[in-house]
Amino acid sequence: MEVRINEPMKAHTSFKVGGPADWFVMPETKEELSAVLDICRRADLPWYMLGNGSNLLISDSGLRGVVISTKKFDRLESCDTTLRVGAGVLLSRAAAAALKAGLTGLEFAAGIPGTVGGAVVMNAGAYGSEMKDVLKQVTVLDREGRVLTLSPEELKMGYRTSRIPDEGYLVLEAEFLLNKGDKDAIKERMDELAAKRREKQPLEYPSAGSTFKRPAGHFAGKLIEDAGLKGFTVGGAAVSDKHAGFVINKGGASAVDIASLCRQVQTEVLKQTGIQLELEIRLLGDFKED
Repeated sequence: MEVRINEPMKAHTSFKVGGPADWFVMPETKEELSAVLDICRRADLPWYMLGNGSNLLISDSGLRGVVISTKKFDRLESCDTTLRVGAGVLLSRAAAAALKAGLTGLEFAAGIPGTVGGAVVMNAGAYGSEMKDVLKQVTVLDREGRVLTLSPEELKMGYRTSRIPDEGYLVLEAEFLLNKGDKDAIKERMDELAAKRREKQPLEYPSAGSTFKRPAGHFAGKLIEDAGLKGFTVGGAAVSDKHAGFVINKGGASAVDIASLCRQVQTEVLKQTGIQLELEIRLLGDFKED
């Protein structure tokens, strides 16, 4: 098991910001993961699970305690119409494996910049589909170190949410139930969605994808654009000119810049529309209000 000290988290987040973690560990088995968690409990150390860091904003002062990376949980195998995938596998790799096996259903996930574990936790989705639509079951480690296999219904998966964080579950792997399909048609759909992303999303800049959840009956990006905030900047952070639902790192942004910009966007949209935007990204570490 690889262990690093004072590991800069900007190297592990899609925003490319974040100070050092005291300890950064990469267990390869559930036994090693259990051992790390046991040490954290005995030493009263805070700990955090990290996938691809694509839905996180980590503070400039970093994280005290232990960051546990799922990178080594990289199992990936298909059998008939099922795909079993480790928590640390990138969604793009899982979608590519489904294509190779001639399985349809994961095309929507090919461009989501995260791991399977993180996607399951937040029920990630795009283009009208989400994780719970194709999940058969999820294998997790609970607070007592027991391995459980749970259905999407048992995990109460909803719009960008599940009961996984509240229960303290750690995702080990997921099993997807897909359908047989035509490889050419699957590839065509993946290419179509990739083209849409390139056209409408600021993929050339570091970001965490959609920064705010979609309010009922509205689109966050439209509300932000209508509030006149497209291109709004704080330090090196900006509301994308291409898609107002994305906060981007235009270069040299700090976590404070990004957090401050998000707060100001929320304040202005609330002032103009009465709608409170909720962050889709998670903030970890010490963020003091300006």
